[in-house]
Amino acid sequence: MPSPRSSVSGASPPPRTSAPPPPGAAKDPTPPVEPAVTRTSRRTAARARPRTRLRVPRGVRRASGPVGLLLIWYLAATTGVLPETVLASPVDVVQRGADLIGTGELTQAIAASGRRAAIGFLIGAAVALTLSLTAGLFRLGEDVIDASMGMFRAIPWVGLIPLFIVWFGIDETPKIALVALGVTYPLYFNIYGGIRSADAQLIEAGRMVGLGRIGLIRYVILPSALPGALVGLRYALSTAWLALVFAEQVNADAGIGYLMSNAQQYFQTDVIVLCLAVYAVLGLLCDFAVRLLSRRLLDWRASFEGEGA
Repeated sequence: MPSPRSSVSGASPPPRTSAPPPPGAAKDPTPPVEPAVTRTSRRTAARARPRTRLRVPRGVRRASGPVGLLLIWYLAATTGVLPETVLASPVDVVQRGADLIGTGELTQAIAASGRRAAIGFLIGAAVALTLSLTAGLFRLGEDVIDASMGMFRAIPWVGLIPLFIVWFGIDETPKIALVALGVTYPLYFNIYGGIRSADAQLIEAGRMVGLGRIGLIRYVILPSALPGALVGLRYALSTAWLALVFAEQVNADAGIGYLMSNAQQYFQTDVIVLCLAVYAVLGLLCDFAVRLLSRRLLDWRASFEGEGA
C-alpha cells in the first residue's frame, strides 16, 4: 500500500541505489557499455579526418611501364636468356645509335623519312578533309562518296604496293602515295562521323537565332566535329609512320627503312631495334603534339578525365 506522502503529492519514490560491494569481493570484469551515439560520432570523426597518402606523379606512373620493359629486356640480355642473335641488348642498341649519330647516318635517315611522312600526310589530309566535308554536309556527297570509301577501306592498303610500283615507278612517288592512302581513311571516317553526330537541337537553335547555312557550319557543325577530327588526326599520324615502314622497304636509298633493310641482310638486330625505336619515338612525339593541340582547341568542352589518383 502506497504511503500517504506519495499518493498526495504525486512525487515518484526516490531511485534505488545499489549497495556497495562488500570489502574483499571480486570486481565485475565487464567494461561499461558505450552509448551508440558516442560510437557513431567517433566513426564519423575518423572518416572525416584526412588520410595522408603518398601521391606518385602521373609522369612517373606513365614512365613506369616502358622503364619496366627496358629493365626486363636488359636483365634477359645480360643473363643470356635472350641471345644476341635473337635480340640485341639495350646497351648495344644505344651504343649503335650513338655511332650512327656520330657518322650522320641516323640524322639523314630521320630527315628523309620525315620528309616523306610530312608530304604524304599533307596530301592525305587534304583529300580526306575535302571528301569528309562533301559527304558530311551534303546528302548527294554522302550517296556518291561514303559507299565508295567504305568499299576501298576494306582493301588492305599495304597490298597496293606492287600496283603503286607499276603506276608510279620505284622512286619517291609510291612511298608518298602509300603514306597518303594510309592517312586518308582514318581522317575521313572520323571527320565524317563527327559532322553527322552534331546535335540536331543545337542546329535548330542556331536557325532560330538567325544563323544561315554558313553560320551553322562554322559555329555549330564544325565545332561539334572537332573532337572526332582530332581523334582521327591521332590515328592518321600513327598510320603515316606505319605506312612509311612498309613504303621504305621498296627500293629505298635513304631513310629509316633503308637502314632496316641493310641491317636485315647482315643480321644486325641492334640496328633493326634502333630503327623501330626511332619510329616509335617519332610517333609518340606526334601523338603528344596532338594531345596538346586537343587541350588548346577543346578547352571549352567539359569532358570526363577519369577518377581516382
